[in-house]
Amino acid sequence: MGPLRADLLKKELSIFTFEDLLVCYPYRHIDRTEIRPISEILPQTDFIQVAGRLVSLDIIGEKRGRRLIASLRDSSGSLELVWFQGIQWVQKMLETGKDYLVYGRAGFFMGMPQITHPDIEPLQTENPEAKRLLEPVYASTEKLKARGLGGRQLAKLTQALFLVLRERDLPENLPSAILEQLSLPPRYKAYQQIHFPPDREAYDNAVRRLKFEELFLAQLRLGLIKSQRHRFSRGVVFNRVGDLFNTFYKEHLPFELTGAQKRVLKEIRQDTARGKQMNRLLQGDVGSGKTIVALLCMLLAIDNGFQACMMAPTEILAQQHYASLTELLHGLPVNVRFLSGSSKSKARKEALAMALDGSLNILIGTHAV
Repeated sequence: MGPLRADLLKKELSIFTFEDLLVCYPYRHIDRTEIRPISEILPQTDFIQVAGRLVSLDIIGEKRGRRLIASLRDSSGSLELVWFQGIQWVQKMLETGKDYLVYGRAGFFMGMPQITHPDIEPLQTENPEAKRLLEPVYASTEKLKARGLGGRQLAKLTQALFLVLRERDLPENLPSAILEQLSLPPRYKAYQQIHFPPDREAYDNAVRRLKFEELFLAQLRLGLIKSQRHRFSRGVVFNRVGDLFNTFYKEHLPFELTGAQKRVLKEIRQDTARGKQMNRLLQGDVGSGKTIVALLCMLLAIDNGFQACMMAPTEILAQQHYASLTELLHGLPVNVRFLSGSSKSKARKEALAMALDGSLNILIGTHAV
């Protein structure tokens, strides 16, 4: 790999290191062992592989309409091959009178079968079994193809990389118990078989292993962040469940809480009593009672001498919350105000002034708060 082509790999595919090349996975694999006659190309045919002799090679058209057209012929018929880009490079690579193996998406033009920008290589007849069953297909660009770095060449580079890589270069990062429990292949084998699998099952196992590894490490990072936050952060301590909470719960609650709601409230109460920052996602279907849990949490904060704020993603939803919470808290000494981007100047100033002097208990609004 010379410096010019290496620089192209950096610019086109962001491949700077051996590791970048290793994680540049093929986006699909193709079975290159089956060679079909040209006569089998039909309008509904998708990708196909054929072999034949190149009988003509011509450049036609001018400027933007310039293209390279070749004719490939086997014992069953003829196929037209077309290139609109990289014409000079392709023309130097091909030679009439020689046999080639061609792969690509088939189509028809003027009633004749045609493949545009096919993968093409000299036909190797001396050892047909040497071709692997599943051949990787890598993303490339026209600039790379023009410099001899198409998908086929990227496969050769990756194959060359595995000739020098050893298992110690890709040390295992998952516990052996997890590998055994989930029947996951070793790390080195997974990287090898995601590029060059002997069969579809090996490829699927490699993908499953690498996906699990990515998720496992992400979970570890999140767990570490959470552990560090709980270890060093300081949160507000809610020492008691006061009169507002108890009065609302006993006299104003419009329905009996479900077991799940009670469990969540208990967990939140334990979190707020620890003195550590609480970072909790309350999840539930529409109408499952998330808002009433949020209201009880806000009353818990007010009972401990703090103010509470509820933000909604849209003004309509914020107004709905303001209306429902105002009705639920009717008769209780709780001051609730609304604030959004469309609030009038007077209402905005009043809400902010009350928030600053402590007379405002709950502020409901959009992200304008």
